[in-house]
Amino acid sequence: MSHILDEIDRAQRLGEVRGIASICSAHPWVLKAAMRRDGPVLIESTCNQVNQFGGYTGMTPADFVAFVRELAAENSFPPESLILGGDHLGPSPWQDEPAASAMAKATEMVRLYIRAGFVKVHLDASMRLADDPSGPLDPEVSVCRTTELACAAEESVLSPAAAPRYVIGTEVPIPGGAITLNDRVRVTNVEDVRRAIEITHTAFLEAGLESAWERVIAVVVQPGVEFGDDFVSEYQPLAARDLSRFIDSQAMVYEAHSTDYQAREALKNLVSDHFAILKIGPGLTYAYREAVFALAMIENELFPILRSNLIQVLDEVMIQHPEHWRKYYRGSEEEQAVKRKFSFSDRSRYYWSDPRVQAALKILMNNLSEKPLPLFLLSQFAPRQYEQIRQGEIAWTPEGVIFDRIREVLLDYEAACGG
Repeated sequence: MSHILDEIDRAQRLGEVRGIASICSAHPWVLKAAMRRDGPVLIESTCNQVNQFGGYTGMTPADFVAFVRELAAENSFPPESLILGGDHLGPSPWQDEPAASAMAKATEMVRLYIRAGFVKVHLDASMRLADDPSGPLDPEVSVCRTTELACAAEESVLSPAAAPRYVIGTEVPIPGGAITLNDRVRVTNVEDVRRAIEITHTAFLEAGLESAWERVIAVVVQPGVEFGDDFVSEYQPLAARDLSRFIDSQAMVYEAHSTDYQAREALKNLVSDHFAILKIGPGLTYAYREAVFALAMIENELFPILRSNLIQVLDEVMIQHPEHWRKYYRGSEEEQAVKRKFSFSDRSRYYWSDPRVQAALKILMNNLSEKPLPLFLLSQFAPRQYEQIRQGEIAWTPEGVIFDRIREVLLDYEAACGG
């Protein structure tokens, strides 16, 4: 299905407003919701999430492919409509190691991604490694390492039909969202992106990667979108006007990261301005959490005993294992408690697979599956889903409430991308 990415590139160069959402999540409910539609679905994993050592999901690239394909089979989603991508593939997980060992691990990871069947590959070697000089990494060094990763990828291609499409560039928002409003980064300067493309092009050609360069479909830049615990910076087309005009002269489009929580109109403007690949992750698990919390509040009203206490259980697990949220949530203990539950950064997404949380979720779903959900409680805690149920548009089940809330987010992306 990599040709779909080529078609988007071609359509953009012909002036068509066309794009694709990149779903950066391993959450099964999110992926199943994405598969409840016609047409291609792009699903991506990151180097920290999935690598040869398991990443924080415990999955290797081959494991992730098997996991996604199994979900597709369970949901009768055609496997040929799946596009699998690898995000930030490079030495990021091994930044504390010298360049030689970090890059050896990075190139092996890239090889495994390609052999497993990933066809969209974002190469990112922008981070400083343990024996690099202090300060930002020299762009020439970054490009040299990126080219080394591209060589490893090309050597691992199993057939011409499986040749990967590449994304280059590294100027992205803070991973997982900004911490404060002041953390927002500037819109990428046109001369910076021009220089990045030029030196990467030269390095690819010098390495004999002419064919690979022809498959570079996008460059990552910062269009000025961002989110944090309690704010969202909406896309401003005027601020990115020069970027939008510049890419018209290039045989590629832009990839925009951290587009979570952008309004539908902002997403449409991004795609219209050639930010044709829109990455979203926390915004989808946030929607899942919203729906599950709404169901937990309904359960609290219906089951005074023998209930899941899911919200409490989730928070207890997060407190016992703070490594995924502690450095992201600032403020007093009371403020951190609110953020653990409701922050746009959605650090709770790392805890849904915990056995205790899964056990509580099972109790919740079993309790609410015993009888139809009362409409008056749906109206109170899940008003949009209440309206959907009344109109007969979704199933009158807890699963239907969850899937609809996630699909509500995805529909904004479909509308923006010309779907």
